[in-house]
Amino acid sequence: MIELAAAFAVAGAASNAVGTAFQRKAASGSSRGGLRLLMELVHRPFWVIGMAGVVCAALFQSLALVNGPLALVQPLFILELPFALLVAAPLMHRRLPRSGWWGVGGCVAGLAVLLVAAAPHGATDSAPLVRWIPALCLCVGAMAAAVLFAGRGRPPARRAALLAAASAIGNALTAALLKSASGTFADQGFTAFLRSWQTYGFALAGVASVLLLENALQAGPLAAAQPALTIGDAMVSLTLGIVLFDERIRTGWWLVPEACGALLIVAGVLVLSRAVQRIVVLPAPAEERHMAT
Repeated sequence: MIELAAAFAVAGAASNAVGTAFQRKAASGSSRGGLRLLMELVHRPFWVIGMAGVVCAALFQSLALVNGPLALVQPLFILELPFALLVAAPLMHRRLPRSGWWGVGGCVAGLAVLLVAAAPHGATDSAPLVRWIPALCLCVGAMAAAVLFAGRGRPPARRAALLAAASAIGNALTAALLKSASGTFADQGFTAFLRSWQTYGFALAGVASVLLLENALQAGPLAAAQPALTIGDAMVSLTLGIVLFDERIRTGWWLVPEACGALLIVAGVLVLSRAVQRIVVLPAPAEERHMAT
């Protein structure tokens, strides 16, 4: 079941990367923000394709969470970063420098080392309310603080990173609520699923995360938003898995390769971010130039 969960998680990361890239393509041509931005984007085909990728990612994610621990599934979504950059480069008519491929390799290798060393295990599908209340308060409070510090007038890269961090916390919270609701559906059926407060909680958290993501992608460069989104999601999800669902990772001397894997991921993200800043702009096809005019 662990292998099945990992396969679904990788598929979800790829789908989410496609969705993010197409949403970035749609949002890059707008100067609006908030709900007005979302109302404008729903009429754009690129945004519709992007949302289809997000919906498929949610389906793969729920299947992964039913079959494996949150501490395994969500870190695999780090793969969304290299996937997103590889998809976004041709979509936005860019060419990734050679150093970017080293960044991709660093992310993938670091993730492999981290997960093999940590070996997340011991998941449950439910958590008592006494654990949920502080987790919800901390996550919502952190999201509100990030949005507050990302007010207009801040540098674009900082705004994008803060809004993406808020979206990442929302994504992690959504995944935790989704895991609990999916477990209820699998164990007790559809009626119990509809009666579960986690079902409506993950829907609200998911909508908030999407809205924050749209504004993050519109506020600044993908190089600033995507690292905060993927790494923040993995770290918060790992914490929620341990706190809420009694998930465990290996400790002792295993902490050494775990730290090495994490550092390799960070290094890969930094290399990718710098590579994106040196990305080569390619001429747009004649069809797109004609549509733009």
